[in-house]
Amino acid sequence: MNRAGLQPLLRDPRLWRGAGAAEIKAAPTGHAALDAVLPGGGWPRGALSEILHPFPGVGELTLALPLLVRLTQQLRSIALLAPPQLPAAPAWAAAGVALARMLVVQPQAEADALWAAEQLLHAGAGAVLLWRERIDPTALRRLQLAAAAGDGMGLLYRPLAAEREASVAALRLRIERRHGEPQIEVLKCRGARPTGRYALGGPAVSTHPPGRRLSA
Repeated sequence: MNRAGLQPLLRDPRLWRGAGAAEIKAAPTGHAALDAVLPGGGWPRGALSEILHPFPGVGELTLALPLLVRLTQQLRSIALLAPPQLPAAPAWAAAGVALARMLVVQPQAEADALWAAEQLLHAGAGAVLLWRERIDPTALRRLQLAAAAGDGMGLLYRPLAAEREASVAALRLRIERRHGEPQIEVLKCRGARPTGRYALGGPAVSTHPPGRRLSA
């Protein structure tokens, strides 16, 4: 195969490049140390990312906050599906999220949450955040395909135990508190080899209503 024929293959973000990073579309996470090691410099666009965390309130929303602020200020819609608690709207607004562009859905059934996430991604939502204890491989693939079709970003929040399971997600991050501070570990990133653990700074945001507010 000549060089011209190799170019489409070399541009494919699924190609493993050892220590090198593939050229992929990405949106900055807003956390400089993390962006510096992720292919494209942030959250992969048109893809599904997983955030594994031990319990709510370890910084998992602070991780996504810069992205959500930027998208809503650009008049892109975001959606939270089945969050552990309803968002505290004043805290989110104070952080810079345009609430008019934010949708919160609490489906009664797991199938409804997955269907809603898939439809929102297909429709071109900027970011869809979904919380699930368990999810089967077929549903994961459908979410990945929906994100690709809508050129959006799916952020799937799952417990730490999910790390033992295979995933089609383009990016997998683990977030835990160490020495009182949120730290991120890159478990998998399409187009590069995962590297290191990074401290997470920046403002916190809450999913808890006033009176029960906990830092994210």
